[in-house]
Formats: sequence, structure tokens, C-alpha cells
Amino acid sequence: MHAVILAGGKGVRLRPYTTALPKPLVPIGDQHAILEIVLRQLASAGFTGCTIAIGHLGQIIRAYVGDGERWGLDVDYSTEESPLGTIGPLLTMRDRLPESFLVMNGDILTDLDYADVLNQHRAGGAPLTIATYARKVHIDFGVLTTDETKVVAFTEKPSMDYRVSMGVYGLSLATLEGYTAGLPLGFDELVLDLLKAGTPPHAYAFDGYWLDIGRPDDYDRANAEFTTHRSLLLKGA
Repeated sequence: MHAVILAGGKGVRLRPYTTALPKPLVPIGDQHAILEIVLRQLASAGFTGCTIAIGHLGQIIRAYVGDGERWGLDVDYSTEESPLGTIGPLLTMRDRLPESFLVMNGDILTDLDYADVLNQHRAGGAPLTIATYARKVHIDFGVLTTDETKVVAFTEKPSMDYRVSMGVYGLSLATLEGYTAGLPLGFDELVLDLLKAGTPPHAYAFDGYWLDIGRPDDYDRANAEFTTHRSLLLKGA
């Protein structure tokens, strides 16, 4: 099994932590970087190969990870000379990717079973499988439904339930056909193209532990929770 880790972003929202370090290498707990945790999890799940898409401060990631041998992975790299979005980096490496593979952001903490996501993607036959997580938003206002000048419904401080993308996907190589390598391509564009074509992605529902480390508050929470979740995130370590 093969995974692609997207690690080329500048981590602007996580500054000042990312001023000198790429976001996937910010430390969690006393011993591990986020990316190290992800690599350990992939190896434990049975993945043997991994391509890391690097850009901003990518030389630091390359120096830290090397060839991946210490985690039992065969790691190679793809370098972005300019930002290519979430899916764009994959277009430049199509000739070295298998028929189906895992794609994930390099800045998430989760106990998601990566192998099961890829296996379900293969079994489902969809062009794209998106790992999803349930979120609830509380609206602190009275919400009005209007029809021109008339109020036709009212709900006091409602809650909204929805599912979000976890930043982990199963993807088929054929899904990338028709797109031009070297041009930016966002995840949103790919999903909208698939919906328009009548080939919708599948959803992989997950309700375990998941934290997207995008802001300083998220990073502080990750460090605060890592001690209690270490055995969950690094099984057997």
C-alpha cells in the first residue's frame, strides 16, 4: 500500500510556530513531530511506500525523514516549485503512483485506520473516497427563514450537524486523467468536477479521535491531549 503525504504548505495560520519549521515537523509532546507520528501509523497499518509532497522549508522535511528506513517505509519526495493546491501535486507524480493510493494532509492527529480507508476505497469502486467526521455548530442567534419581506419560520439558537472532510482520501489514479500537470488543482475543484460528471465520491464515516492542527489553539490542544492519547495514536510504541 502506498500513501502520499501533503506537506508543502506554509502553515500561515500556525505562525509563529511555522516561521522556522514546516508545519508537519512542529513537535507534539516531548519526543515526536506530527509527521513522525503519521509515518509510524502508516507503517503500523501495513503501508510500505510513501511519497511526501514538499515545498516550503521542504529541505528540512527531507533531512528529517530521509528515506524512511527507520520506520520501515520506502519514502520518496515530490517538490512543488509553486503552490499547486491539494490535488495539484499528485499530477506531477502520476507516473510513480499505483492504481489506488491514500492521500492525506501531514498535519493531522487521528487514530483513523488508514489501511481500512484505502481498502474500502478499492472495494467501493468510487473515483474518490473521503474520510469524514461529524461536527456540530451552535448558532447563538435566532435564525429567520424569509420569503422576500415575510418571515416564514423562526428557530431560536439552533444547532447544525454536518460532516467535514478529515483531510484523508482514497484516490484512484484514473481520477486524475484529463488534468494538466504543473497547474494548481484544489480538492474542492476535483469534488465539484466529480459531482458534475455524475461520478460522486464515497464517504468513509469516522467517529474516533481526530484533530486538524491548523491554528495555535489546535496545536496547544494537541500537546495538552497527547499524553492521554499517546497509546491510541502510537499503538505498541
